[in-house]
Amino acid sequence: MQEHILKPLMARSDDHPGFPDNLAGLSHYIWNTALQVTQGTTEEDLSALPSGIVKGQLILLIEGSAEALVLDMRQVDTRGVEQPQTEQVIRGPREGYVEKLENNLSLLRYRLQSTDFRIEISPIGARTQSRVALCYLDSLAGPKLVAEVMRRISMIQTDGIIDAGYIEQFIEDQPLSPFPQVQSTERPDKTVAALLEGRVAVLVDGSPFALIVPALFNQFFQTVDDYTERFIMGSLIRIIRLIALAFSLFFPALYVSVISFNPELMPTDFAVAISGGRAGVPFPAVLEVLIMEVSMEVLREATIRLPQMIGGALSIVGVLVIGQAAVAAGLASPITVVIVALTTIGSFATPAYNAAIALRMLRFPLILLAGMFGLYGVMIGTILIINHLLFLESFAVPYMSPYIPGKWRDWKDSLVRVPLWWMRSRPSFLHTRDNTRLPASTPGNYTAQILQQGGETSEPFPADHNAAGSSRNQ
Repeated sequence: MQEHILKPLMARSDDHPGFPDNLAGLSHYIWNTALQVTQGTTEEDLSALPSGIVKGQLILLIEGSAEALVLDMRQVDTRGVEQPQTEQVIRGPREGYVEKLENNLSLLRYRLQSTDFRIEISPIGARTQSRVALCYLDSLAGPKLVAEVMRRISMIQTDGIIDAGYIEQFIEDQPLSPFPQVQSTERPDKTVAALLEGRVAVLVDGSPFALIVPALFNQFFQTVDDYTERFIMGSLIRIIRLIALAFSLFFPALYVSVISFNPELMPTDFAVAISGGRAGVPFPAVLEVLIMEVSMEVLREATIRLPQMIGGALSIVGVLVIGQAAVAAGLASPITVVIVALTTIGSFATPAYNAAIALRMLRFPLILLAGMFGLYGVMIGTILIINHLLFLESFAVPYMSPYIPGKWRDWKDSLVRVPLWWMRSRPSFLHTRDNTRLPASTPGNYTAQILQQGGETSEPFPADHNAAGSSRNQ
């Protein structure tokens, strides 16, 4: 304040060129000529000035002037751009969002240098007045989707918005469902990829996460590595991730049902080995699995909440106690420990934390159904889960798209990922303004270019940079 406001004001005098003759023009002279501040507004309403003061803004009142200058001089210390903690990648950018909204928007603008990029900021929260930014590409995002997101955000009436998770809970379609219907990410590159597909992103000042809508079931099992690697490796990793999903959801229930009701489905030697391992365990299989699963959930929650150094030690002790000691004490059989360990590892392979929690929640009712009805119970539970998924929508888009309703064109980026040059259109279920991602006249790859040219390459590779007109820097 001393450097940019008081000193410039004291340096001015009546004989300074351009100094106004009357007091009415003094405020404009100070604002346009004297002050060295770039962010600020003029305010004529006296009742609005206290809100500016509590926000940390500086109010400059000028005698004889009917308007006050509201100067934004706030300097909030924030951490630097670091690697995202919850979305690690093998090959990809290492930058993540921070808590300051301006920094996050600049990260998006850095990657999305387009005049179509729209940012609409509005304060939400009666007491916190948290700034919420709605981001989309005007030439891609559907008008109905943008209007619906705006409508839901404008209807939020609450005391305060502390994090983007508050916004998520207000705007999602089915709050009682365990499955997330809004995708959260702390990666700017992931947000830009969603905007280029025609989706809408919501950022909140003070939160290092962005919300992406609409969010579908398929999105929660995709990572940035799926697209930065070649399509064969990306598809293989995605299939492995889906197998891990099935492990984390169905494996304990299938084990309980087979052990309790249908042991004849196992090979004889394997059934004898399991029976020998379970000798001395006083609990039925369903209770044994539930005890181990609950113990593992408690251990996982405690490991996450503790500091990193203590959490690592606790996880080692917990594994030893729950694994080796439980078997030695006769509380669980070795095969049960193996089943629970595979299930836990499978849940760790799910990229999205909130989607992994949903699977962990649904695992317990499936185990109970398997303990009561065997394989029929697992089948009933599976049908109920699938029916629930088919019922869900995210901003008027079916949650199970593109599988149901099925459209072959959108399956190119579902179970497997086809080459990038094959995905010429944006997802049809988003109803974007411009559906073309890659022009039809563009050859798919270098082989297609050669075929179009009759087997002849147009330019030797490497190019002859010694030719006249070459722009290569020496």
